[in-house]
Amino acid sequence: MWTYEKKLQYPVKVSECNPKLAKYLIEQYGGADGELAAALRYLNQRYTIPDKVVGLLTDIGTEEFAHLEMIAAMVYKLTKDATPDQIKEAGLEGHYTNHGVSLFYHNTAGKPFEVQHIQSKGDPIADLYEDIAAEEKARATYQWIIDLSDDPDLNDSLAFLREREIVHSQRFREAVELLKDERDRQKIF
Repeated sequence: MWTYEKKLQYPVKVSECNPKLAKYLIEQYGGADGELAAALRYLNQRYTIPDKVVGLLTDIGTEEFAHLEMIAAMVYKLTKDATPDQIKEAGLEGHYTNHGVSLFYHNTAGKPFEVQHIQSKGDPIADLYEDIAAEEKARATYQWIIDLSDDPDLNDSLAFLREREIVHSQRFREAVELLKDERDRQKIF
């Protein structure tokens, strides 16, 4: 059961219309290492992971949906007043032709989201290492978007998301150690 609070996890502000920044952010919306892939990965993996870690995957997986909502708000705010010329200049004319300024799950290059982005091996430690890597890739992507952005308002929200990726990576690292200790004690999995 979910309880949905009708506000973003962290405030999203942008200084001005900027479709080029929106294009970069679309990577975190529908890219291989984006928020949708992370949410689906963790909520899928939770069914084959020991009980001690199920809650962690559930909590982080649902938080990733909150991050997806923030990215959607950012992209919307960055494009809502864009002219067709600005869209074209940003390299979003293919997206615009198919979707207008509506969101669609694809990466920065326009390649649609693919379910193969969601990794799940069924081995708890292998899956958690995959999750650590996913969080670190997302952290790096957020940093690179911040590096490309000159919007201090947007960068504040992006820094929040980057820091959450670091926290998630740390929690997954702790879970690996917990499961390794349990495996070594009980000679399981």
